[in-house]
Amino acid sequence: MAPARMNTLPLQIIGGASILATLLALWIAARAEPLRRAVLAADRALTGLAAVAACLALALAAIAGLWQVISRFGTETPAVWSEALVRTALIWMALLGLAVALRMGALVSIDVAHRYSRGALQRTLEAASLAASLSLMGVLFWFGWGMAQRVKFQEMAGLEVSMSWGYAAIPVGALFAMLGAVAHFLDREHGSAELEAAV
Repeated sequence: MAPARMNTLPLQIIGGASILATLLALWIAARAEPLRRAVLAADRALTGLAAVAACLALALAAIAGLWQVISRFGTETPAVWSEALVRTALIWMALLGLAVALRMGALVSIDVAHRYSRGALQRTLEAASLAASLSLMGVLFWFGWGMAQRVKFQEMAGLEVSMSWGYAAIPVGALFAMLGAVAHFLDREHGSAELEAAV
């Protein structure tokens, strides 16, 4: 029996789209100032929204976790829904927080090479970092969307809602993170100051 072959078409599409998006970002940064400002304005609104939603998800997880402890040890009747809610809220928090991390340049960073390079080489490193981030986020979006679709008829134990609500954090977080990565690339003044402060 022949081994199963992986369908590489999604990965080829993601790789091609990441390269095209990186080239478009290079063009916007060099020649399209109004478009750059528009992308940064959209980023401010949407990444701010992602940050607020991530904070709310963390608060929800903390409250549900506290209730789990109180109900289990205080009343000796543990809540059946709190563990699933904590898990789901933490997943949403992490994936929405990923957008904020990419926007601040705190994820894929080549600190030493970036610090000691100048001009075209430095911009090439930044573009390679953007392409790698977009590729990773593309994989998360593509396969996360597929997973959310596959589990839409399953329910989370304890919450009695579709599993898709939990898995939807993957493609949604990936979209916010893509915008954050592009905005970080386009916002050269902000990004370089943070990188210098971090090293």
